[in-house]
Amino acid sequence: MSTAASLLSQVDAGVARITLNRPQQRNALDIPTLRGLIELLDAHEADPGVRVVVLTGTGRSFCAGADLAEWADAEARGQLETYGWTEMAHRLMGRLHGLSKPTLAAINGTAVGAGMDLALCCDFRIAAQSARFKAGYTAMAYSPDAGASWHLPRLIGVEQAKRLLFLDEPWSAERALAAGLVGEVCADAELPQAVDRFAARLAVGPTFAFAQTKALIREGATRSLAEQLAAEQAAGLLCGRSEDAAEALRAVAEKRAPHFSGR
Repeated sequence: MSTAASLLSQVDAGVARITLNRPQQRNALDIPTLRGLIELLDAHEADPGVRVVVLTGTGRSFCAGADLAEWADAEARGQLETYGWTEMAHRLMGRLHGLSKPTLAAINGTAVGAGMDLALCCDFRIAAQSARFKAGYTAMAYSPDAGASWHLPRLIGVEQAKRLLFLDEPWSAERALAAGLVGEVCADAELPQAVDRFAARLAVGPTFAFAQTKALIREGATRSLAEQLAAEQAAGLLCGRSEDAAEALRAVAEKRAPHFSGR
C-alpha cells in the first residue's frame, strides 16, 4: 500500500491513528496527501483488526485546508479549475463520512477550511484548548467546497452555520463546544490521553452494531419515519445474528462484561 510521505499511520489495540505530517505547511491538504488519506481509509476499512480510526495533525495545526502553494501553481499554469483538488477532496470527504468504523478527530490546533471539514466528517471531535476553527472560504471570496454547507447546519443549526461561514470569524474551542461543533475540549497536554481513552472505549464496543447505527443515522435524514423504522428493523435483524449479540446474551447470563469481536 502506498501512501503520501506527508502521512503517518499506526495501528495499536484496534485503534488506527492517522497523522497529517506537514507541519511546515500547517498540514495543508495537497493532492498527494488527499490521495494518501483515501488509501489509508480504504485499507483500514478492509482490515478487521482496525475497529476505530483517529485523525490528527503534527505541530500546532490540525489542518490548514487546501494547499495554497499548489493552488497558486495550478493557477499560474491556467489549470485552477482542472488540476483535480476539488474532485479528490470530495472523494476523501465522502470516504471518511461513509466509513463503517467509528472515526474520531483529535483537533490539536487550528482547523481551517477543508481542514475543518475533515474534522466535521468524523463521528466524534475532541479539541485541545488552543484549537481554533475558521471556515476560510469567504475570506478567499469562495463558497464552501468540502462539505461545510452540509455538515454545519446539521451540527450547529442554520443561523450559527451562516455566522461561521459568512463572517469567517475564528471560533475558539470553547465557542465550538458551546455551539455543538465539538463534543469535548481538554487542556492541550491532556489531548492525547483524552483521545486514547475515548478511542479505547469505542474499540472494545460492538463495532458491528456501531456500523449499523452509523448507517441508520447517515441515511435517516432522507427517509420518512416509516422508511426509517423499516431500516431499523432490518439492521436489528443483522445485529441479532451477529457474534457480538450472542456474546452480549452470554455475558448477561454469566454476570460478566462482554468481550465483543466486531462480528
